[in-house]
Amino acid sequence: MLKSREELISLQKKAKAALDQEKMRILVCAGTGCVANGSLKVYASLKKLIAEKGLLAEVNLVEEVSHEGIGVNISGCHGFCQMGPLVRFEPSGLLYCKVQESDCEEIIEASVANDSVVERLLYVNPTTGESVKTQDEIPFYKRQQRVTLKDCGRIDPDDINDYIAHGGYQAIAKILFELKPEDVVKEVLDSGLRGRGGGGFPTGRKWSFAASQPGPKKYVICNGDEGDPGAFMDRSVMEGNPHSVLEGMMIAGFAIGADEGYIYARAEYPLAIKRMRKAIADAEALGVLGQGVLGTDFNFKINIKEGAGAFVCGEETALIASIEGERGMPRPRPPFPAVKGLWACPTIINNVETLANLSAIILNGANWFKGFGTPSSAGTKTFALAGQIQNTGLVEVPMGMTLREIVFDIGGGLREGKKYKSVQIGGPSGGCLTEDKLDLPLDYDELLKVGAMIGSGGLVVMGDDTCMVETAKFFMGFVQNESCGKCVPCREGTKQLLALLTKITEGKGTESDLDLLAELAQNVKDGSLCGLGKTAPNPVLTTLRYFRDEYLAHVRDKKCPAGACQALKEYYIVPEKCKGCTVCSRVCPADAITGDKKQPHVINVDLCLKCGACMEKCKFGSIIIR
Repeated sequence: MLKSREELISLQKKAKAALDQEKMRILVCAGTGCVANGSLKVYASLKKLIAEKGLLAEVNLVEEVSHEGIGVNISGCHGFCQMGPLVRFEPSGLLYCKVQESDCEEIIEASVANDSVVERLLYVNPTTGESVKTQDEIPFYKRQQRVTLKDCGRIDPDDINDYIAHGGYQAIAKILFELKPEDVVKEVLDSGLRGRGGGGFPTGRKWSFAASQPGPKKYVICNGDEGDPGAFMDRSVMEGNPHSVLEGMMIAGFAIGADEGYIYARAEYPLAIKRMRKAIADAEALGVLGQGVLGTDFNFKINIKEGAGAFVCGEETALIASIEGERGMPRPRPPFPAVKGLWACPTIINNVETLANLSAIILNGANWFKGFGTPSSAGTKTFALAGQIQNTGLVEVPMGMTLREIVFDIGGGLREGKKYKSVQIGGPSGGCLTEDKLDLPLDYDELLKVGAMIGSGGLVVMGDDTCMVETAKFFMGFVQNESCGKCVPCREGTKQLLALLTKITEGKGTESDLDLLAELAQNVKDGSLCGLGKTAPNPVLTTLRYFRDEYLAHVRDKKCPAGACQALKEYYIVPEKCKGCTVCSRVCPADAITGDKKQPHVINVDLCLKCGACMEKCKFGSIIIR
C-alpha cells in the first residue's frame, strides 16, 4: 500500500521501466463493440501464439522482468468502432481492422516474425482506394485532439499499474501535497471547463457553490446514466480508462470537502460497471483511494449505484432520488443539489467526461486546457458519430470545430452517395442542423443560438432519404416513453405532440395542426419541471423551423418527399419498364396489381397495402415510390 507521494512516484518509474522492456506492444481493443465482434478471442489467440514462439513478455509492472519480449494487452475503445475488432502495434502505430481469430497466425507471421504487414487487414481509404498502415494516417484520426480519450486505446483498463505508468494518480498527489481546496476550485474555474453532459454549466462555478456550504458531509456524484440514442462516450471512458474517473471524483471531493462519492451507471453497461468495480478495489488496495489516501488525512470512498435505465435519471435531482431508493423523478429547484442534494447534503454532480478531464487540467494547468476550443467553450469534446455516415465511432475534437469538418473530414461524408440533409445533435434534447449550418462552430453558445445543444455529444447524420417529420416523431416517441409523469406539461404535452406527429405522418394532418404543434411544443418547453420536458420539444421546433416545406408536403399534398412515411407511400409501375412478367401480381397480398401477361401492369392505390413486396420482387426496376 502506498503511503506517500514519493512511493507513488517510485511505483510510476518502476512500472514505466517494466513497460520499456517490451520491444513491441500489441493492443487489442476490448471496448463493448469490439468485444461483441470477438476481440477477446483475438486477444487470447495472439497471446497464445506469441507464447508458443517464446516471444511473450509477461510484464509485471511492479517487478523486474527477465527478458525483452512482446506484450499483448487489451485496451479500451480505439474509437473507430465500425472497423472493429481493432489491433494496434506500438511503437510503429500499425493498425489492423476487422480482425478475426482466424487472422492471428498470419498477423504473427507477418508483423511479428517478418516485420511486414497483412495488406487485407489494413484500412482502405474509400476516397483514394489506398491502404493505410498506421492509425495516425487514417483521416478518421488525423483531425482529432485526444485529451479525455488519450489513454483509452493505450492502457489496459484492468491494470492500475498501467494507469500509473502513464502518469495516473499524480494529479491527486499534487493537490494533496501542494494545493488547498480553494486553489483547485480556482484552477478548474480558470480552465473554462464546462459540464460535458448537457447544458454546459461551468464546472468550477458549480464546485464553488458546494464548497461554500457548511456541514460535515458532502457528496460527489459521477453521472454515468448516458441515455441518448446513439451516444456511448461515457461508456467508452468507463470501460477504457476507469481510473481517470476515480481520480477526477477524488479531485472534486477534495475541492468541495467531500469524503464520499457515487458512480451512477446504467445497468445496460455491464462491462463498464465490471471495470469500474475492479478499478475501485485495486485503488483501495494500493492506497490511492479510501482511508488516508497516500498517507494523508484525506479520505474518499466511492460506491457504485446501478440505474434501471430510466432516461429521466440523467437529470440531477431524479438521479439523486434514485440513489436514495426513491423512484427516479425530478424535484423542484431551488434548492439546487450543490446546496441540498443527496440525503439533503451539499452535492456536486458531474458526468463521466467532465471528471475524466480533471487530472489533465491539474497537471498541465488552466491555460493549457484553454489552449483548445473557443473563448467561451474551452477544451475538447467527444462525439459519437452515427447514422448514414462513412466512418461511425467515437471522436474527440477541440470545441469550436465545425460540423463540416466532423462530418466530412473525420466522418468521411455520407455513405452510398447520399446527400447531406441534417444532423441531429444532442439526442432527444437537441435539435437538427441543416446544410447551411455546416460551418457553424460546435460550442455551447453557438448551438443555443440555432435552437440546438451539444447535450452529451451524440451526432446522428441523416441523408436526403430521411423524413424529418418521422425523425421528430421518433425522438418524441422516445421522450414520451421516458417521461416520469410527474408534471402535466411533460406527461400530457409530449403525448399530444406524439399524436400530432403521428397524424401528420399518416397523411391525416392539416395546416392548422402545424400551428398547434408549434404552440404546444413551446408550452411544454416553458412549463415542464425538469430538463427532460424543457428540451423534449427541441427536435419538433427545429424541424418545424428548418424543414417546414417538408411538413407542408405531408399536410397539403399528402406526400412524404423522402418516401419514408409508410402511410404516404404510393407505389407506381412505370409502363415503359414493365415487362408484364406477372411476378408482382402474384406476390401482392391484396390483389391490388392487375394486367395481362407481357403487358404493363397497374397498381390500384385504394387496395394497395404499401407492403413493398412487389418492389422487392421486381427484377426490372419498374416499380417506384412516388
